[in-house]
Amino acid sequence: MTALIPSHLRYTKEHEWAWLQDGNIVTVGITHHAQQQLGDVVYLELPQIGKTIEKDKIFGTVESVKAVSDLFSPLAGEVVAVNEALVNCPEDINQDPYEKAWMIKICIQQLKQLDELMDSEAYAQYLSECIK
Repeated sequence: MTALIPSHLRYTKEHEWAWLQDGNIVTVGITHHAQQQLGDVVYLELPQIGKTIEKDKIFGTVESVKAVSDLFSPLAGEVVAVNEALVNCPEDINQDPYEKAWMIKICIQQLKQLDELMDSEAYAQYLSECIK
């Protein structure tokens, strides 16, 4: 299972991932586990560029053939990029949740918020407890 949990990312209990790439810009998406639980994704709603989002608050929704689920922001900040290609082809979430299917990029003010997220080992442990 750990092969499906990239070690360079941070994770939430709601199965979102965060990747600090450039200074204080963090890329956000959902995990392999989340997309697997959703099934075939058919619709995605993401925020506008410039929107301020709060940590642990809803920033969008993802709809699959099984359910509609809220997306929760792992960090607080301003949305500086939205993956419009993903909005047009939400099925990419099922095929490549960690690369092609990033959702938003956030400019965060407090880098210490990243420390509150799980690393890959902690997330793997969390998943093993969820699956039991």
